[in-house]
Amino acid sequence: MSRAADLLRAVVPADVVEDGDAASDDYAHDEALGSTPVRPAAVLRPRTTAEVAAILRCCTEHGIAVTARGSGTGLSGACIPTADGVVVSFERLDAILEIDAAGGVAVVQPGVTLERLDAELAPLGVSYPVRPGEHSASLGGNVNTNAGGMQAVKHGVTRHHVLGLEVVLPTGEVMRTGGRTVKSSSGYDLTQLVIGSEGTLALVTEVTVKLVPRPPHAATVLAPFPSLAEVSAAVPHILASGAAPAILEYIDILTMAAIRGGTDVDLGIPDEVTETALAYLLVRLESTSTTRLEEDVEAMGELLVGLGAMDVYVLPPGAAAHLVEAREKAFWLVKAAGADDLVDVCVPRAAMQDYMAAVEEIATRTGSWIAGCGHAGDGNVHLAVFQADPDVRSVVVHGLLHAGMELGGVVSGEHGIGTTKKPYYLELEDPTKVALMRRIKAAFDPAGILNPGTIFDPEDQP
Repeated sequence: MSRAADLLRAVVPADVVEDGDAASDDYAHDEALGSTPVRPAAVLRPRTTAEVAAILRCCTEHGIAVTARGSGTGLSGACIPTADGVVVSFERLDAILEIDAAGGVAVVQPGVTLERLDAELAPLGVSYPVRPGEHSASLGGNVNTNAGGMQAVKHGVTRHHVLGLEVVLPTGEVMRTGGRTVKSSSGYDLTQLVIGSEGTLALVTEVTVKLVPRPPHAATVLAPFPSLAEVSAAVPHILASGAAPAILEYIDILTMAAIRGGTDVDLGIPDEVTETALAYLLVRLESTSTTRLEEDVEAMGELLVGLGAMDVYVLPPGAAAHLVEAREKAFWLVKAAGADDLVDVCVPRAAMQDYMAAVEEIATRTGSWIAGCGHAGDGNVHLAVFQADPDVRSVVVHGLLHAGMELGGVVSGEHGIGTTKKPYYLELEDPTKVALMRRIKAAFDPAGILNPGTIFDPEDQP
């Protein structure tokens, strides 16, 4: 048994601690492409906030590194532990503590999955609208990465829907941030500071989220375009029209081919169109009225054709559901196809066309294959990089991230920095901002035990 496991069994029930063969290999990695799994010294599966607090007190006292884990669906390497550290998995802290549909609030523990929460909310006519592609993802993981997803164009990302948190600091102190109010001008906003911190500041043990009404009627429109540039140019006009789509996604020809090849869904698009279209826009509209929805769909069709769409197809509900699900699962398609890296740069909407032109130039210059789809409505571009040479691949990824930041964008829109984007982030980001973040990290976690190696290297802590 490891030293860490021995120390922790003294402060929490024995069945919370697993080491050796009892700890599954699943805890050694997340879904980041190209990362190397690391087996931790022990895996801890606490059931209560008090057990999390005891774990962190012990780890701070003995200098044991702690990596928080939700469902392990992250794409940045932030769930990869250290060999002499421990993983704290929140799979047992998975209670839905309260749903107040009338008040538009739910209180959940971090291990609750999006799929399970949605199943509880659907009969009540409300929704937690943050829907990243993997529905088995946990609320705790969503908070740690500030997850987004396809509905962010209308509803925003995780930080727009979290009202309050219960967190445990590395000292073992339990702290509540925020609450149930939608407004606060009462000191620093610690809730927002913890959201997106990737488990480097505190461990989340409870989340209070806002809920929204669930529209009863929806329609999905698919529009093929002659080029990706025309898709990029169309997006700002769609958003400026006031249409307020719930989903506005772009899909390039390579990704669409993979989606169509991987499913038996019939989209009803003639062969002569699929043979010439180089990109697609996927638009989902919602309404409380069927009459209003029909009017909105008709207006959207006219707008898309006016913006250069080759045609507009209103998909049957079954085909629409299949295509949306396939788009959500696009990561698994590119992973199966052998993608070497994944980038999720976010740029201003108006810069989408310029960014995609930069992507094409980088692919041509480096002899790489770069396939993509993404949240066109909020400028979040998902690119799969196929480049086997690690040195050339590093040049490609650096170029993609740098091009996005030059246009006013950010390194990651929703996946996080983790360990995989850390070297690029530290090089490209404003050094003043990075230095301040290091000081914030040291204030929360002076012993440096929380997720060392994610965002920063442990030796860089002041």
